[in-house]
Amino acid sequence: MSPCRLPSDFAAHFQIANAAGRFDEAREFAERIERAGVRLRPNLDHAAIFTDPPHLVAGPLKRLGYVSGWDARCYPSPVDGQDYINVSARLAEDSLRRAEGWFDYVAVVHPVDPAARDHMLGQGYGNPFIHHLTWGIVPPDRAGATDAQFAGVLVRFMAGVRQAIAGATGERPGTLILAVPPDLVGEVGRQAPDWVGGLSGEPYQVEPMEGGGFLLQFFVLTGGRIEVALRVGTRQTFNPRSVQKISRDEISAVQSRSAM
Repeated sequence: MSPCRLPSDFAAHFQIANAAGRFDEAREFAERIERAGVRLRPNLDHAAIFTDPPHLVAGPLKRLGYVSGWDARCYPSPVDGQDYINVSARLAEDSLRRAEGWFDYVAVVHPVDPAARDHMLGQGYGNPFIHHLTWGIVPPDRAGATDAQFAGVLVRFMAGVRQAIAGATGERPGTLILAVPPDLVGEVGRQAPDWVGGLSGEPYQVEPMEGGGFLLQFFVLTGGRIEVALRVGTRQTFNPRSVQKISRDEISAVQSRSAM
């Protein structure tokens, strides 16, 4: 049994029709990839919830102790060619809610115009609905490595994780996003072809992580229902460039029956 946990009292705070199905899928996924040797953090790194208006989600999150817009960022998210805005909320490190399985972050994603709203509601998942859930990967031991040395360790590690998850799920994962401290982008870009050599031509993208730190992530199921992320030393929830690329190319509000 996976040690990963999800909030048992979610329905007491949110009326989200597809939540139970998504939580079941996330638990099953966690068990499958942990059997493949991938260690996960106990709580989700984040959940992405689509909603209109935003207060349907942001209000209950505030009552739970989340801080909306904690990183003073918003993230444009062009899903399916429609315009959405993602504003993240963060749970305090010392919150007792963590022991109850509540997520580290929540991405509150809302449409910016009637066309996007019609697109969101047209999928029939409800309003709000959970779009995807992201498990956090336990990083390898740093063991005194410099940022430059650790970058190589992390990239090689996540390339291996991506292979292991592909084997465990039988699905082709999305692009491996490698957001690293800005001063390391050039070096990581030069070394990455060797570091991810085991991916055999599978896609990856190197980019500077705003605010510093490392955020390596990829989607693993059709339409972006499940994601994994390795986070070390970040000071904002996401990287805007990553969100733009992932929203445009990797995810969709049109998902399989498992989305329901």
